[in-house]
Amino acid sequence: MGKFARNMRPALIGLCLLLAACGKAELYSKLTETQANEMIAVLQSAGISATKSEAGDKGWTLQTEKGDFSRAVEVLHSQGYPREEFASLGTVFKREGLVSSPTEEKARLVYGMSQELSHTISEIDGVVQARVHLVMPDDKPLSETGQPASASVFIKYRPGANLETQVGKVKALVVNSVQGLKYENVSVETFPAQPLPTVARKDGGDVLNANLVGIAIAGLLLLVAALGYPSLRRWQQRRSAVARREGGA
Repeated sequence: MGKFARNMRPALIGLCLLLAACGKAELYSKLTETQANEMIAVLQSAGISATKSEAGDKGWTLQTEKGDFSRAVEVLHSQGYPREEFASLGTVFKREGLVSSPTEEKARLVYGMSQELSHTISEIDGVVQARVHLVMPDDKPLSETGQPASASVFIKYRPGANLETQVGKVKALVVNSVQGLKYENVSVETFPAQPLPTVARKDGGDVLNANLVGIAIAGLLLLVAALGYPSLRRWQQRRSAVARREGGA
């Protein structure tokens, strides 16, 4: 029995690993429910199953099948998820009891304005990622008589989204948000994001996962039967011996 159990140990370890492979893997945590729902929708459109769970004050956690983990990360990254968290002017100029120099104050103002504009543009339908870079003059900032202010806007959009018709509106949004900035000094460049990676449809994945689970369960049952067979054999032999003694008597 001891030798038999030792021989079956590798098979038991393999079955445990196979069962573990059928479990869930955590993709991202500390998400808002809205972020989790959006990411689930993106994954489902690519044929990947995902679930969310609430972790109390720590937000929501996104999970998928372990076998789909790498594909899920690739799909979410191609669509700009998880979304970047932008700083606001309120957080940039949060009072901390320190006196800043005029240069530091200006740098923080430019950074805060860039973050606010980037956040606003990223909310446009079809936009995956947005960046706004502001260049403010050193002498007489925002003055029309000095060096002019300028802005450069980078937009990555989902394939199929018609962002070209929105360029004028984006320029107007930036111009009206920065004092002294002229329309002709704003450039907007748009770039298509990568299309969703080609993946097998989830129904095929479900069949595969179901087959893996079925194989694991069948193997486990066979292992249990194999481990119990010596005991059953000895019990049958004892019954046969008892029956022979009783018959001889």
